[in-house]
Amino acid sequence: MINIEKRDKIDIISFSVNKINALIIDDIRDGILKVFDNSNSRVVIDLSGVEYVDSSGFGCFLSAMKAARNNYSVLKFANPEPRVTELFELLHLHTVFQIYPDMDSCLRSFR
Repeated sequence: MINIEKRDKIDIISFSVNKINALIIDDIRDGILKVFDNSNSRVVIDLSGVEYVDSSGFGCFLSAMKAARNNYSVLKFANPEPRVTELFELLHLHTVFQIYPDMDSCLRSFR
C-alpha cells in the first residue's frame, strides 16, 4: 500500500493504490508519519497513479506537514494526477504544500 525508498538522503513515499480514502488512511498515515521520527528529514510524496484523494487523505497530508515542521523537516509532493491537482487547487492546498509536476524537478528543488 505504501512504499518508501531513499534517494540521495531523500525519503520518497509512493502508493500501490489509486485512491487514498478513509478505508486505508490509518495504514498510510502511520507509514508517512514514521519518516518524520528523525529531525531534518527530507520527504517527497509521489502521487503518481493516485487518481483520488478524499478529505481524510488531505487531512493526513496536513498532519504530515505539521509533523515535518515540528521536526525541522521538509515535505514536498510530486507527480499529482490531473484530478488530484484540481482537488489541491479547489481546497487551496496548493498554497500550503510545495507541489511539483514531476519527480526530477521536485528532487532538484532540494539542492
